[in-house]
Amino acid sequence: MSITLLALIAVGGLLLAYLLLVGVLVVVGRRLEARALAGFVPDCAVLFARLVRDPCVPRRRAALLIPLAAYLSSPIDLIPDFVPVIGLLDDAILVALVLRLVVRGCRPADLEAHWPGPPSSLRVVLALAGVQA
Repeated sequence: MSITLLALIAVGGLLLAYLLLVGVLVVVGRRLEARALAGFVPDCAVLFARLVRDPCVPRRRAALLIPLAAYLSSPIDLIPDFVPVIGLLDDAILVALVLRLVVRGCRPADLEAHWPGPPSSLRVVLALAGVQA
């Protein structure tokens, strides 16, 4: 099997597990949590897009989002994504570091104004960024 095929299988498995978790939350009546989980990544993308244009974020820090997006979309990683458990760890660490750098200069009120999702998800973003709410 090629590395590309294994990576696609791994991504497909993660996507399936993600959708299954969202579905379970809906079935057990936790629709708000299901919406927060389903929309977390898109909400973060919207937040970053809005922050890039916000004067609270220095341009040098906002420019970090471009290489991050390139790295995340690249099939070449420090640790290949198909390696169980730790394969996605390098991606998660980079996202957390860039999140901290980009968001740290902003006040929580600025982040709240740009956040499109539920407040519970914003609390997760603030905690990851090390921002005091």
